[in-house]
Amino acid sequence: MLELNNVHTYYGNIHALKGISLTVNDGEIVSLIGSNGAGKTTTLRTIQGLLKPRSGSIKLDDLELHKLPSHQVATHGIAQSPEGRMIFPRMSVQENLEMGAYARKDKDGIQGDMERVLTLFPRLRERIKQKGGTLSGGEQQMLSMARALMARPKILLLDEPSMGLAPILVDLIFETIVSINKEGTTILLVEQNALMALSIANRGYVIQTGEIILADTGENLRNNEMVQKSYLGVE
Repeated sequence: MLELNNVHTYYGNIHALKGISLTVNDGEIVSLIGSNGAGKTTTLRTIQGLLKPRSGSIKLDDLELHKLPSHQVATHGIAQSPEGRMIFPRMSVQENLEMGAYARKDKDGIQGDMERVLTLFPRLRERIKQKGGTLSGGEQQMLSMARALMARPKILLLDEPSMGLAPILVDLIFETIVSINKEGTTILLVEQNALMALSIANRGYVIQTGEIILADTGENLRNNEMVQKSYLGVE
Protein backbone atom coordinates (compact mmCIF):
# COMPACT_ATOMS: atom_id res chain seq x y z
CA MET A 1 0.00 0.00 0.00
CA LEU A 2 2.70 2.49 1.06
CA GLU A 3 6.19 2.32 -0.40
CA LEU A 4 9.23 4.50 0.28
CA ASN A 5 12.08 3.89 -2.14
CA ASN A 6 15.56 5.34 -1.55
CA VAL A 7 14.24 8.52 0.11
CA HIS A 8 16.77 11.25 0.98
CA THR A 9 15.53 14.13 3.14
CA TYR A 10 17.48 17.14 4.39
CA TYR A 11 17.10 19.85 7.03
CA GLY A 12 19.05 22.57 5.29
CA ASN A 13 22.47 20.99 4.80
CA ILE A 14 21.86 18.21 7.33
CA HIS A 15 21.29 14.87 5.62
CA ALA A 16 18.53 13.43 7.84
CA LEU A 17 17.27 10.45 5.81
CA LYS A 18 19.93 8.62 3.82
CA GLY A 19 18.15 6.40 1.34
CA ILE A 20 15.22 5.10 3.39
CA SER A 21 13.25 2.24 1.82
CA LEU A 22 10.29 0.60 3.54
CA THR A 23 6.86 -0.80 2.76
CA VAL A 24 3.58 -0.97 4.65
CA ASN A 25 1.11 -3.52 3.31
CA ASP A 26 -2.66 -3.30 3.53
CA GLY A 27 -3.90 -4.31 6.99
CA GLU A 28 -0.51 -4.37 8.71
CA ILE A 29 0.90 -2.74 11.79
CA VAL A 30 4.49 -1.79 10.95
CA SER A 31 6.73 -0.40 13.69
CA LEU A 32 9.69 1.91 13.10
CA ILE A 33 12.04 1.93 16.07
CA GLY A 34 15.29 3.74 16.81
CA SER A 35 16.94 6.08 19.27
CA ASN A 36 16.25 9.81 19.57
CA GLY A 37 17.45 11.66 16.48
CA ALA A 38 17.59 8.52 14.35
CA GLY A 39 15.10 9.87 11.80
CA LYS A 40 11.78 8.33 12.88
CA THR A 41 9.74 11.53 13.03
CA THR A 42 11.49 12.84 9.92
CA THR A 43 10.30 9.73 8.08
CA LEU A 44 6.68 10.39 9.05
CA ARG A 45 6.93 14.09 8.23
CA THR A 46 8.34 13.19 4.81
CA ILE A 47 5.50 10.75 4.13
CA GLN A 48 2.98 13.40 5.19
CA GLY A 49 4.52 15.95 2.80
CA LEU A 50 5.62 18.34 5.57
CA LEU A 51 9.18 17.73 4.40
CA LYS A 52 10.04 17.21 0.75
CA PRO A 53 12.60 14.54 -0.17
CA ARG A 54 15.44 15.68 -2.41
CA SER A 55 15.40 12.31 -4.12
CA GLY A 56 13.59 9.00 -3.99
CA SER A 57 9.88 8.24 -4.20
CA ILE A 58 6.91 7.78 -1.87
CA LYS A 59 3.91 5.95 -3.29
CA LEU A 60 0.47 5.18 -1.89
CA ASP A 61 -0.79 2.43 -4.15
CA ASP A 62 0.10 4.00 -7.54
CA LEU A 63 -0.11 7.63 -6.40
CA GLU A 64 3.21 9.50 -6.14
CA LEU A 65 2.80 11.25 -2.80
CA HIS A 66 6.17 12.99 -2.90
CA LYS A 67 4.88 15.20 -5.71
CA LEU A 68 1.88 16.47 -3.71
CA PRO A 69 1.60 19.29 -1.14
CA SER A 70 0.87 18.08 2.39
CA HIS A 71 -2.80 19.14 2.40
CA GLN A 72 -3.41 16.96 -0.66
CA VAL A 73 -1.58 14.03 0.92
CA ALA A 74 -4.14 14.19 3.74
CA THR A 75 -7.05 13.95 1.29
CA HIS A 76 -5.60 10.78 -0.26
CA GLY A 77 -5.85 8.69 2.89
CA ILE A 78 -2.92 9.44 5.18
CA ALA A 79 -3.51 10.94 8.63
CA GLN A 80 -1.07 11.44 11.48
CA SER A 81 -1.27 11.63 15.25
CA PRO A 82 1.91 13.68 15.75
CA GLU A 83 4.55 13.60 18.46
CA GLY A 84 3.44 15.85 21.31
CA ARG A 85 -0.26 15.33 20.39
CA MET A 86 -0.68 18.85 18.91
CA ILE A 87 -4.38 19.12 19.70
CA PHE A 88 -6.17 22.47 19.60
CA PRO A 89 -6.18 23.39 23.32
CA ARG A 90 -8.87 26.10 23.15
CA MET A 91 -11.27 24.00 21.13
CA SER A 92 -13.61 21.47 22.69
CA VAL A 93 -13.12 17.74 22.23
CA GLN A 94 -15.96 17.75 19.71
CA GLU A 95 -14.45 20.65 17.75
CA ASN A 96 -11.06 18.91 17.67
CA LEU A 97 -12.70 15.80 16.24
CA GLU A 98 -14.59 17.83 13.67
CA MET A 99 -11.29 19.39 12.55
CA GLY A 100 -10.03 15.90 11.79
CA ALA A 101 -12.77 15.55 9.17
CA TYR A 102 -12.35 19.01 7.61
CA ALA A 103 -11.15 17.69 4.23
CA ARG A 104 -13.87 15.08 3.85
CA LYS A 105 -16.64 15.49 1.30
CA ASP A 106 -18.89 12.68 2.59
CA LYS A 107 -20.67 14.72 5.24
CA ASP A 108 -23.16 11.91 5.87
CA GLY A 109 -20.38 9.59 7.04
CA ILE A 110 -18.80 12.01 9.51
CA GLN A 111 -21.40 11.56 12.24
CA GLY A 112 -21.04 7.78 12.02
CA ASP A 113 -17.27 8.08 12.42
CA MET A 114 -17.74 10.48 15.34
CA GLU A 115 -19.76 7.77 17.07
CA ARG A 116 -17.12 5.18 16.19
CA VAL A 117 -14.21 7.12 17.76
CA LEU A 118 -16.26 7.98 20.85
CA THR A 119 -17.00 4.28 21.28
CA LEU A 120 -13.31 3.52 20.82
CA PHE A 121 -12.35 6.22 23.34
CA PRO A 122 -15.21 6.41 25.87
CA ARG A 123 -13.33 8.98 27.99
CA LEU A 124 -13.67 11.45 25.14
CA ARG A 125 -17.43 10.98 25.11
CA GLU A 126 -17.49 11.94 28.80
CA ARG A 127 -15.51 15.09 28.01
CA ILE A 128 -17.06 15.99 24.65
CA LYS A 129 -17.69 19.66 25.54
CA GLN A 130 -14.47 20.11 27.53
CA LYS A 131 -11.61 22.19 26.07
CA GLY A 132 -8.75 20.06 24.76
CA GLY A 133 -6.17 21.88 26.87
CA THR A 134 -7.90 20.83 30.11
CA LEU A 135 -7.57 17.09 29.38
CA SER A 136 -4.95 14.87 30.99
CA GLY A 137 -1.94 13.76 28.94
CA GLY A 138 -3.49 10.37 28.25
CA GLU A 139 -6.80 11.91 27.23
CA GLN A 140 -5.01 14.33 24.91
CA GLN A 141 -3.27 11.36 23.27
CA MET A 142 -6.62 9.67 22.79
CA LEU A 143 -7.98 12.88 21.27
CA SER A 144 -5.02 13.17 18.90
CA MET A 145 -5.53 9.61 17.66
CA ALA A 146 -9.30 10.02 17.42
CA ARG A 147 -8.91 13.27 15.47
CA ALA A 148 -6.66 11.48 12.96
CA LEU A 149 -9.20 8.66 12.61
CA MET A 150 -11.91 11.21 11.77
CA ALA A 151 -10.14 11.67 8.43
CA ARG A 152 -11.01 8.00 7.75
CA PRO A 153 -7.41 7.28 6.66
CA LYS A 154 -6.16 4.30 4.69
CA ILE A 155 -2.96 4.56 6.74
CA LEU A 156 -2.67 6.00 10.23
CA LEU A 157 0.75 7.38 11.18
CA LEU A 158 1.34 7.31 14.94
CA ASP A 159 4.32 9.22 16.33
CA GLU A 160 5.27 8.30 19.92
CA PRO A 161 1.73 7.62 21.19
CA SER A 162 2.96 6.41 24.59
CA MET A 163 5.32 9.31 25.32
CA GLY A 164 4.96 10.67 28.84
CA LEU A 165 2.09 8.38 29.82
CA ALA A 166 1.70 6.28 32.96
CA PRO A 167 2.22 2.51 32.39
CA ILE A 168 -1.49 1.68 32.77
CA LEU A 169 -2.34 4.25 30.07
CA VAL A 170 0.43 2.92 27.82
CA ASP A 171 -1.23 -0.50 27.93
CA LEU A 172 -4.60 1.07 27.10
CA ILE A 173 -3.18 3.04 24.15
CA PHE A 174 -1.54 -0.06 22.66
CA GLU A 175 -4.71 -2.13 23.12
CA THR A 176 -6.58 0.61 21.27
CA ILE A 177 -4.02 0.63 18.45
CA VAL A 178 -4.62 -3.10 17.97
CA SER A 179 -8.40 -2.51 17.97
CA ILE A 180 -8.06 0.24 15.35
CA ASN A 181 -6.03 -2.11 13.17
CA LYS A 182 -8.54 -4.95 13.55
CA GLU A 183 -11.27 -2.60 12.36
CA GLY A 184 -9.37 -2.24 9.08
CA THR A 185 -6.94 0.69 9.43
CA THR A 186 -3.34 0.10 8.38
CA ILE A 187 -0.82 1.57 10.84
CA LEU A 188 2.76 2.82 10.69
CA LEU A 189 3.90 3.21 14.29
CA VAL A 190 6.91 5.20 15.48
CA GLU A 191 7.59 4.45 19.13
CA GLN A 192 10.39 4.74 21.71
CA ASN A 193 8.89 1.83 23.67
CA ALA A 194 10.38 -0.72 21.31
CA LEU A 195 9.22 -3.77 23.26
CA MET A 196 5.56 -2.73 23.11
CA ALA A 197 5.84 -1.56 19.51
CA LEU A 198 7.34 -4.83 18.29
CA SER A 199 4.93 -6.94 20.35
CA ILE A 200 1.95 -5.69 18.30
CA ALA A 201 3.72 -5.28 14.94
CA ASN A 202 3.46 -7.62 11.97
CA ARG A 203 6.80 -6.28 10.80
CA GLY A 204 9.34 -3.74 11.95
CA TYR A 205 12.26 -1.62 10.83
CA VAL A 206 15.19 -0.34 12.86
CA ILE A 207 16.47 3.09 11.85
CA GLN A 208 19.87 4.44 12.89
CA THR A 209 21.29 7.85 11.90
CA GLY A 210 18.90 8.11 8.95
CA GLU A 211 19.39 4.61 7.57
CA ILE A 212 17.41 1.38 7.89
CA ILE A 213 19.77 -1.18 9.45
CA LEU A 214 17.35 -4.04 10.12
CA ALA A 215 13.99 -5.20 8.77
CA ASP A 216 12.11 -8.30 9.91
CA THR A 217 8.94 -9.56 11.55
CA GLY A 218 8.09 -8.00 14.89
CA GLU A 219 8.76 -11.29 16.67
CA ASN A 220 12.15 -11.82 15.04
CA LEU A 221 13.24 -8.27 15.89
CA ARG A 222 12.20 -8.80 19.52
CA ASN A 223 14.45 -11.85 19.60
CA ASN A 224 17.35 -10.20 17.75
CA GLU A 225 20.40 -9.87 20.03
CA MET A 226 21.41 -6.43 18.75
CA VAL A 227 17.86 -5.09 19.13
CA GLN A 228 17.60 -6.55 22.63
CA LYS A 229 20.84 -4.89 23.76
CA SER A 230 20.33 -1.56 22.01
CA TYR A 231 16.57 -0.97 22.34
CA LEU A 232 15.02 -3.46 24.77
CA GLY A 233 17.38 -3.02 27.70
CA VAL A 234 18.52 -6.65 27.77
CA GLU A 235 22.06 -7.04 29.05
